[in-house]
Amino acid sequence: MSTRRRVLLGGVGALALGAGGLAGRRWYLSREAEPLPTTDAGGRVLWSNWAGNEHSYPARRAAPASEAELVAAMAGPRPIRPVGSGHSFTALVPTEGTLLSLDRLSGLVSHDAAAKTATVRAGTKLSALGPALAAIGQEMPNLPDINKQTLAGGLATGTHGTGKGVKALHGEVTAMRLVLPSGKVAECNRDTRPELFHAARVGLGAFGVISEVTLQNQPLTRVKKVVTLVDTDQVLADWPALAERHRNAEFLVLPFTGKSALITHDTTDEPVRPRGADQDVETLMALKQLRDLFEFTPELRRRAAQAAMADIPPEVAVDDGWKLLSNERPVRFKEMEYHVPIAEQVGALKEIIARIERDAKGVFFPIEARIIAADDAWLSPFYQRECGSIAVHAWYREDHQWMFDLAEPVLRETGGRPHWGKLHSLSGQELRALYPMFGEALAVQRSVDPQGAMMNPFLLKLLA
Repeated sequence: MSTRRRVLLGGVGALALGAGGLAGRRWYLSREAEPLPTTDAGGRVLWSNWAGNEHSYPARRAAPASEAELVAAMAGPRPIRPVGSGHSFTALVPTEGTLLSLDRLSGLVSHDAAAKTATVRAGTKLSALGPALAAIGQEMPNLPDINKQTLAGGLATGTHGTGKGVKALHGEVTAMRLVLPSGKVAECNRDTRPELFHAARVGLGAFGVISEVTLQNQPLTRVKKVVTLVDTDQVLADWPALAERHRNAEFLVLPFTGKSALITHDTTDEPVRPRGADQDVETLMALKQLRDLFEFTPELRRRAAQAAMADIPPEVAVDDGWKLLSNERPVRFKEMEYHVPIAEQVGALKEIIARIERDAKGVFFPIEARIIAADDAWLSPFYQRECGSIAVHAWYREDHQWMFDLAEPVLRETGGRPHWGKLHSLSGQELRALYPMFGEALAVQRSVDPQGAMMNPFLLKLLA
């Protein structure tokens, strides 16, 4: 962050502290919620997701360190729900039965240097997978925004990055091993049990528990990352061309500022320029301070923001791709993300921005726009369709009903498919209309889990 940016936004913060009633009102609305009891009446220990909006008190917790231990864990109290890093905002994980962590089932199993493939244990976190693959000269073709997810969790929810012609994580999976609810181990790929392979690659943890994944990777590649502040109107106009021009491109609209952060990655042979210290916390809290002071005067809020953001130079880093594509993201939030047909993305974004700036003046988190290539996983939001993703966010302490009232109707009108790990209100009947292979995927699920061992109430709503 430049000195000019730090001084100006720091000054805005000082003004906000002196704004008395306004700051006090916002402090009250944004106060930390009362903590949940750490144990329930039966002595069961609390589990909560990262954002704190979902929780449960499982009867049993299991953390197998081998596939054999995972098989044994499948005999636990039902429903059995696998948990990755708790980064989903929906109720996929909560269970009163068995909570199954794969944290100890991690690391590289084997690799093929010529084919650029690697077999990895499913509980491996993306932050650890990057250096493990780099040590054998490989990297994943793309990575999502946050590096804390487990590989299995990322696959189960259709987690993705961005880039023209670049698939989500599951699009580069060539084979999987799953422990089915019965305790049997199943291997699947395009030739062996292909129906299970196509259904369970984005499986919501409903088809069993993944133990190993084989990934089609690429040679380790150096990329140049550039973050530039641009006018929002201009980036919306240029977005199709920008997406074509860069290997990876995305942008984050900063509401009530008229500005967006454009982020691009391109292959390069320039010397390494390591990324600097993460400044997300400073930037987000500065945007919050602007909101706190100018919530009811949007024009002054815009002017103050544009003054604070004037003349900020681009941020540039050059390094191996896995070091630059994913981020720490220490500030907690709640998120809704839909994947709309690519031709609808810009129009939907414009409408959502207009609605937020008219009716949701408390919003200060960015709106994220990315692009994802089509694939053939049956429950993939990108099934046979290139998509533009639109994600809206709220600070974890604050109300997020505006997402359902203002943003979701726009996203649904375009035929958008929700990210499986993020907030949405769709029922199974509505989802069936969006996914051509939904019925076939459900038939596979019922064939491997006829007793509903993996089905918590949320999954029953989605898949029953």
